[in-house]
Amino acid sequence: MNKQQQPAASYPGESPVKEDKEHSSQAKTKIKICGLQSVEVLKSMIPLPVDYIGFVFARSKRQVTAHQAGELIEMLRQWPEGQRPQSAGVFVNPELDELVRITHEAPLDIIQLHGKESPEFCRQVREKLGVQVFKVISLSSNPQQSDTAAQLEMYKGTVDAFLLDTYDPLYGGGSGKTFAWDQIHAYHEWTAEHQIPLFVAGGLNPENVKSLLSGYPLEGIDVSSGVETDGIKDIAKIKSFVERARA
Repeated sequence: MNKQQQPAASYPGESPVKEDKEHSSQAKTKIKICGLQSVEVLKSMIPLPVDYIGFVFARSKRQVTAHQAGELIEMLRQWPEGQRPQSAGVFVNPELDELVRITHEAPLDIIQLHGKESPEFCRQVREKLGVQVFKVISLSSNPQQSDTAAQLEMYKGTVDAFLLDTYDPLYGGGSGKTFAWDQIHAYHEWTAEHQIPLFVAGGLNPENVKSLLSGYPLEGIDVSSGVETDGIKDIAKIKSFVERARA
């Protein structure tokens, strides 16, 4: 990752670590835009350099049906060849049969699990559906002592990436609030050692994404409410977020 000055802005619990030359640059940090519902918004995003588009199937104001997601996934085919984002479906404690039914109508590339899904369930999803599995770790806005290695070790070999998000008591995630960023380092030490990508979500927006990436050499970032205006995806904010993340 390129050398950056320490960010002037301060965010909850922020305590950036030193740069690691072995990690990839910001230009290679994967970007996921989550909570898409509109075909028109998706059209307007072509051909922004984003890597993943997320569709929320869990209870949320951004929730979509399998039919809606299928139409949106079809729209991804309009991206230039080689630049097409992958599709991710966001779920909280789903049943395997539910995932089979949904992916039949909406052929997702990734299943993102926000609940208390077990490592065995994650393994079953990968094997049954032939998809990637992203497992979300929900963190408090206030740092708490936890055994990071034990928390992640049980999922080794059953998931393709971890995603840190702010805990929300109602939905599990998607709160639009940041967690204490100084918790990232312990998780990233473990994921880097085991070569598992680490994504961060939770309260990201065009104003703070540069600060996050200046301090933490992440493999991916995930944004939803931070690129909305009045609860609707705002293409200007999406473009600004992508530009600043890639700068």
